[in-house]
Amino acid sequence: MMLIINTIKDTRNQIKAWKKSGYTVGFVPTMGFLHEGHRSLIEYSVAENDKTVVSIFVNPIQFGPNEDLEKYPRDFEADRAMCQEVGADLIFFPEVKEMYPEGFYTYVDMESLTKGLCGASRPIHFRGVCTVVNKLFNITVPDKAYFGQKDAQQLAVIKRMVRDLSMDVEVIGCPIVRESDGLAKSSRNSYLSPEERKAAQVVSRAIFEGERLVKSGEICVEKVTQAMEAIVQAEPLARIDYIEIVDCDTLSQIDEIKGNVLGAAAVYFGKTRLIHNFAATGRI
Repeated sequence: MMLIINTIKDTRNQIKAWKKSGYTVGFVPTMGFLHEGHRSLIEYSVAENDKTVVSIFVNPIQFGPNEDLEKYPRDFEADRAMCQEVGADLIFFPEVKEMYPEGFYTYVDMESLTKGLCGASRPIHFRGVCTVVNKLFNITVPDKAYFGQKDAQQLAVIKRMVRDLSMDVEVIGCPIVRESDGLAKSSRNSYLSPEERKAAQVVSRAIFEGERLVKSGEICVEKVTQAMEAIVQAEPLARIDYIEIVDCDTLSQIDEIKGNVLGAAAVYFGKTRLIHNFAATGRI
């Protein structure tokens, strides 16, 4: 029977009991409104661990003042059904006051990796992400934690945090799950109007073209980004936040494509901001 627990204390006690019995624990942190991308993460965890914990928590401290915290989609019953169907053992479903009680003052900041890409237009976002993931790791004490590669910067940031703070958890990046037309699965896709949803296909087309150019041997970053930008700019409903090629490990800007690189894009359709990326290896 899958458990649903709302408190830190009870979640810790349950996981301690599992670990005392010798079980391994996998963890999938989410903000709910689960889709096929989340399902794949849970499936990876269920396959590789004795017990799987899924957290469902819309984290307020990673949203800026003009972002979509109140409108962020929520459907706990559908989330619960998916988790049970896939084989999760525990849903940690806390209220905000449980995670951030009155007098909460401690945050986790990171330099360098959080400055560019999404961090440039969302300056407090990764402070909130690092803080909540740190807390969730402390609560669930997982052996393995699963994150989607769609949020490539988030994945890199969390891996670095785990390394820098000597956390005893293996962070695993799982492949991007896409809609039938190539658009990356995202909870925010539900915000799109039918016209915006059709227009959003340009994001995946731009990503696929950038990946094709890198894999075909193009080494000039500007040529790749210009080709990607041209695809997006041809769509009147699209507004580019950024399209960049960066070093895959440091996320620093580069001029020439050598070794492992990350191509990343963030594009607005109305008020909805979608992200997508590719990882590829250029000529060395």
